[in-house]
This record gives sequence, C-alpha cells and structure tokens, in this order.
Amino acid sequence: MYRAHVLICGGTGCTSSNSQKIIEAMEAEIKAKGLQDEVQVIRTGCFGLCALGPIMIVYPEGCFYSEVKVEDVPEIVEEHLLKGRMVKRLLYKETVTPSEVKGLNDTAFYKKQKRVALRNCGVINPEDINEYIAYDGYQALAKCLTEYTPEQVVNIIKDSGLRGRGGGGFPTGLKWSFTAANQADQKYVVCNADEGDPGAFMDRSVLEGDPHCIIEAMAICGYATGATEGYIYVRAEYPIAVARLQIAINQAKEMGLLGKDIFGSGFDFDLHVKLGAGAFVCGEETALMTSIEGNRGEPRPRPPYPAVKGLFGKPTTENNVETFANVPTIIRNGADWFASMGTEKSKGTKVFALGGKITNTGLVEIPMGTTLREIIEEIGGGIPNGKKFKAAQTGGPSGGCIPARLMDTPIDYDNLTAIGCMMGSGGLIVMDEDNCMVDIAKFFLDFTVDESCGKCTPCRVGTKRLREMLDKITDGKATLEDLDKLEELCHYIKDNSLCGLGQTAPNPVLATLKFFREEYVAHVVEKRCPAGVCKKLLSYSIEADKCKGCTACARKCPVGAISGSVRQPHTIDTSKCIKCGVCMDTCKFNAIIKK
Repeated sequence: MYRAHVLICGGTGCTSSNSQKIIEAMEAEIKAKGLQDEVQVIRTGCFGLCALGPIMIVYPEGCFYSEVKVEDVPEIVEEHLLKGRMVKRLLYKETVTPSEVKGLNDTAFYKKQKRVALRNCGVINPEDINEYIAYDGYQALAKCLTEYTPEQVVNIIKDSGLRGRGGGGFPTGLKWSFTAANQADQKYVVCNADEGDPGAFMDRSVLEGDPHCIIEAMAICGYATGATEGYIYVRAEYPIAVARLQIAINQAKEMGLLGKDIFGSGFDFDLHVKLGAGAFVCGEETALMTSIEGNRGEPRPRPPYPAVKGLFGKPTTENNVETFANVPTIIRNGADWFASMGTEKSKGTKVFALGGKITNTGLVEIPMGTTLREIIEEIGGGIPNGKKFKAAQTGGPSGGCIPARLMDTPIDYDNLTAIGCMMGSGGLIVMDEDNCMVDIAKFFLDFTVDESCGKCTPCRVGTKRLREMLDKITDGKATLEDLDKLEELCHYIKDNSLCGLGQTAPNPVLATLKFFREEYVAHVVEKRCPAGVCKKLLSYSIEADKCKGCTACARKCPVGAISGSVRQPHTIDTSKCIKCGVCMDTCKFNAIIKK
C-alpha cells in the first residue's frame, strides 16, 4: 500500500509539454529520497484542463499542480511528498484560498461537469487492465453475458435514450436492434475513431485515457447484435491512442475478456485496430467500412444501410468512441439512471473540445441542456483580453455557428437543429469580436474542399464554386446578387450530395449568412471587413497626432511603403502596402490603425 499517489497526465496535450520527462524526473527523485515504497507515480489520460498542462495531482490531498516543469520536481518531492507541505506557488491558482486548498472538482471548470464518458480519464493508468477492473471495469460485460439476453441488452440501451455522439444523434439502441434483427453467418461491430474535425479531440482523449471501456462496450454490442468480430478504425495521427488500444486489447485477451468463450458463456468476440487513411470522408460510416476493406475510402449509396449490408457485405453496427464510452456505465447503473440526465429528447451528457478564444481550453463533459452561456462564461472562464463573445462554431466543418444573442440556448440535438446548427461530434470553437464570420465560413469550406473524395459532382464541384464565391466576397468583388447565388448553391449541394460530408459542407456558410448577413453585406456593398481580417478590404494609415516620428515602422516595413522624417509624422503609401501588419505590431504609440 502506498501512502501517496502522484497522477501525471500522459495524454497528447501534456505529452507535447514534456510530461513524460516530468514522470521520469519524479520517479528518479522519489527513488533518490528513498520514497519508492511509499509513493506511486501513475501516468493517466487527459484531465481535461489542457490549457494548464503539464498537470499533476497528488493524492490523498487531491491538490492540483499546473504547468509543472522538470525543475519543479525536486521541490515537490522534498516539500510535499517528504515533509507534507504543499508547494502553493505551483498549485492551480483557483484552488488556493486564504483558508484552504480546494480540490479539482470545486473549481469553476469542473463543478458543473458530469463525467460519464470521461469518468476514468485522468483517474486510472490506461495501460493497466487491473486499474480499469478496480473501477468496475468489465462488470457490465459480465452482467450482460450472465444475466441478460441479447434482446434485453438492446432494450436497456433503447430505454436509456442514448443517441449517437458522432453528429447525427440517431438512437443507439434502435441502430443495434436493426443489426440484431438481420440473420447472417457473420456480423461486425465497428468503432469510428477517425475524428477528423479541426479542433476536435474528444475521442482521442477517451482512447488515450480509458481504452478498456471501448473494448468492453464493443463486446457488449457484439453480444447484443450477434456479432463476433469488431474493428476500431482510428486515425493514424493518434499514435498514443493506437499504442494504448493495442496494449489494452492484448491485456483483455490474456485475461480471457476477448476471444473465445468469454466468461464461460459461449460468446466469442475478437477485436482489431485499423489505422485510418488520413481522409476526413472516412469518418462517414460507409466510407470508413470501404477503407477497412482495403479500398479507397469513398461513401456508398444508402440504402442498403450497414445494418443490412455493411463491412464485407455483412450486417454491421457502427458507433463512435463517445457513444460506446457510455455503454458500460448504462449497463451497470441502469437505463433510468442515464435517462435522468439531460433533456426530454437528448439524454445523458455530451463531451466538447472547447477551444478558440476562450480562457480555459480543454475537454468538458456537461449534461445535455446546459446552456452555451454556462459553458463559455463559467466552465470556459470567459473570453480573454476583455474581448466580447461573438459566436461559437459547433460541429466543425459540418456544423454551424451560435451567435451571442442565442447564448442561453440549452445545448441538445433538437435545440441546435432548430436554430440551424448541429451538435456534431463535439468540437466547440469560440470566436470573439476580432473574428470575421465570412472568413470563418471560408476556413471550414477550404477544409471540406480539400477533404472531398470527389465521388459525386455536387460535393466535388459545388464546394469549389462555393469557395470561389466566398473569395469573391472577401476580395471586395461580389454583388448582392452573388449572395443570393451563394445561398442557392448551398441548398443544391445539401440536397444532392451522396454522403454526409457534402450534405453538411454548406452548413458554416448557411449559418453565418443567417446570423451575420450584415457582415456579408458590408463586404459586398461597403467593400469593408468589419472585423479587420480580410486583407484585400483593409487599409492601414498613421494618425499624425499620435506618431512620434521614431521611424521604427518605416525600418520594419518589408516593401518600403512608409516614409517620413525623424520626429515628424510618417505616412503610408497604400499603393505599395501589402497589408502585412508588421508596422502595426511595431508601433509602440498605437499610431497605426487599420480599417
């Protein structure tokens, strides 16, 4: 028994901040002090508060050290682990009060969260199956195989109200029932861990922090639907997740939790990891299955749906990582427990990757129905630098934006659909007053143009024409008639594309047109970018009464567009100016303005 446990984040974010070196330094320092039999160091998955990494939590106190450096390790070991005195200067500031040191769950970032899918992330060592078992791991699978029929398992998932967390929100139990109803000599379970949305890292964090919960859930799905084989399709850019998945699969096989005759029930189930092909379109279920089969990842027409004819032409159930992550807890705690959280039609919780112009970037899991205002202002800590919140993009390239005036909208599937947005897989990118919404629409459209597989004309050609029209707007060459054509083309692409990529590609354009049409009009009519982002619509000038004639801007200008004598107001030749902004960054007197 250890008297203290030091949990250090080993997720991708903290690993990139040298958390592995901190782990090594901590282990070496503990050994040097003779504490190796008293203090255990555990590498965990993501804690969620990524902006403060590398993160270290020491139990039993539960104190939260943030932005830890290798050189801080000797002090933590000497003061805290040896002498029992917390190093307050390294503690997360919000946890330190004059009278006490608060735990992580009492901070603004965590206290409104409800961790279900992320329950074990940051809590256990993801490479040790015994730690997962200690936190009730594989009990749900045992319960299914020994107490429930496959039909009863499907009904529990149905009654829970769990909907697919990959973006569409289709009822999970209903999807499982379709596969279960089809007879075949072979059925499959597929986990979509391709996660290609810009700014999304929810699935990655679950795979890195709690891989066994996905293995357990897929085995439960296999039992419920009659499948004996599964594939986890994970993007190759997630090396830590891939490695931990393979470790977890090997451990589960060694303990008889995968393979033949699991729990002596006669049920067989095996799992394989398949690396993604690096294409966003492979996040679409039929393209994903085509890729697993060894072919180019292109979508197939539906029907037939995968429940009838999926992987290798056999009935297949496909869910994403977060959907599966909820399953073991639902089985253990019951359908009513899960259904008690959330809203009437959107049960449970949702994980979001919170990024962009926000103080607390990271991973959050909130009950469905939590408002955007609560996420931005309370959990996220508000917009930095005193800027105003402008909009939040949900669902990445397939989603839409929620404007500031709708901040009190409860976040669930139906409410977002009602305002012309969508949940998506869970990317939540926050924008402030300095963001141009036309430019944001163009950013996401650039992504979908590059990622289109090219199989169908509406997506392959239509998205390129959309991008050209947006370029025309940001270049100041468009007319109001072009805005009508832009909207018309969006609806054509949505109605005629083969798969979800093309059908949702126009969403960022339609949402920004709906909520920020005045910005489009300003670009077209006034030839002006209100946010000062679109370069071809910008002009730089020097306010003579503020200019001190220090010549710093003139010396830094790469094209010699600024002239003037020492201690005399300078001027900018707009015909030469390339609008790089170097002069504005250089000026110490705020004499240069752009408009």
